[in-house]
Amino acid sequence: MPILLFLLDTSASMNQRTYLGTTYLDVAKGAVEVFMKLRARDPASRGDRYMLVTFDDPPYGVKAGWKENHATFMCELKNLQASGLTTLGHALRTAFDLLNLNRLVSGIDNYGQGRNPFFLEPSVIITITDGNKLTHSSGVPDELGMHKCATQTNQEHSQN
Repeated sequence: MPILLFLLDTSASMNQRTYLGTTYLDVAKGAVEVFMKLRARDPASRGDRYMLVTFDDPPYGVKAGWKENHATFMCELKNLQASGLTTLGHALRTAFDLLNLNRLVSGIDNYGQGRNPFFLEPSVIITITDGNKLTHSSGVPDELGMHKCATQTNQEHSQN
């Protein structure tokens, strides 16, 4: 019963058009739809769960979590708009935080005790981006950085 988390770039650069006239974001949406249709044909995919996360700032980047059904996922996918920055580091942190929260809620991880070794829940993060330069609200970073989780970052800001 794997979790397939789609991390889609919704930065403004995804409004660029291909030679056919479709935007990069439309191409990305189509890729996710085709993937899900092909995956649905496989009998082993019955227990799959899907999550949709974008490059929007948290918590707005989480479009469909583990509780949403297939119809909600597809509706959120179709309604995606390209705007904002290419904040891959923040988006990856949001994706990992969402997966960790799911494991905590489902009992796979226990607070203070770690992961139950007899539970196995594979997770895959499928990232679709145009590969343009990383951007951030504070400028253009030279390298990808994964920031600490949101609660740690908020605590650090309150101490300063």
